[in-house]
Amino acid sequence: MSNDRKTGKLYLIPSTMGAVEPLEVLPISVKRVIEQVDHYIVENEKTARHFIKHVSPRKSQPSLKLYPLNKFTDPTEIPTYLDPCLQGEDMGVISEAGCPGVADPGASVVDLAHQKKIEVVPLVGPSSILLAMMASGMNGQNFAFNGYLPIDKNERRNSIKQLERRSAESEQSQIFIETPYRNDKLMYDLVKNLKPTTRLCIAADITLSTQYIKTKTIAEWEKQEVSLHKRPAIFIIHA
Repeated sequence: MSNDRKTGKLYLIPSTMGAVEPLEVLPISVKRVIEQVDHYIVENEKTARHFIKHVSPRKSQPSLKLYPLNKFTDPTEIPTYLDPCLQGEDMGVISEAGCPGVADPGASVVDLAHQKKIEVVPLVGPSSILLAMMASGMNGQNFAFNGYLPIDKNERRNSIKQLERRSAESEQSQIFIETPYRNDKLMYDLVKNLKPTTRLCIAADITLSTQYIKTKTIAEWEKQEVSLHKRPAIFIIHA
């Protein structure tokens, strides 16, 4: 939205976490912002355009100016991404799924916005981490997000045991994620390396029709089979 402000705002725009109608999980304020903003910093241009069109079908696609932010982005280009804000244009940041800036490359742009004294406006939307924590029954007063666990077998085993010790010592629930196609392998490692009394919450396909959220002890998980292959999932343990 062009205006008379000296500097535009940077809107952090949450997206859906799968095939679901946007306005089932997003407030109308997200639609209003998308209808007015033309400049977007995105992880993937194709999926971002699809999301924008889904939220606002009448919005002109040719008017969109998209700036890619992913592992292939040249770091030297990123400082220029916020130039439209400095010229008075509002901008949006859109993640592949969920909330920008949380377990997401958008955090680097948000940090840059603060350095450039650009107002950052986070919009309400689904966060898989918080939704999983809400539904887990674990310690919502004290929890930590640990990102991805190591891929190496020995390092992963040590990390799992370290998180379990930290949880027991601090009464702190430990949250982590995995690349979806490795979920079943992680589940196997958790059951194999955690104590039988440690609780594990699995929250998969959050907000989707296939949503699955269960909290059980490791002893109980040993008796149950669950397929998590290629399903976006959050794992939480509490010892």
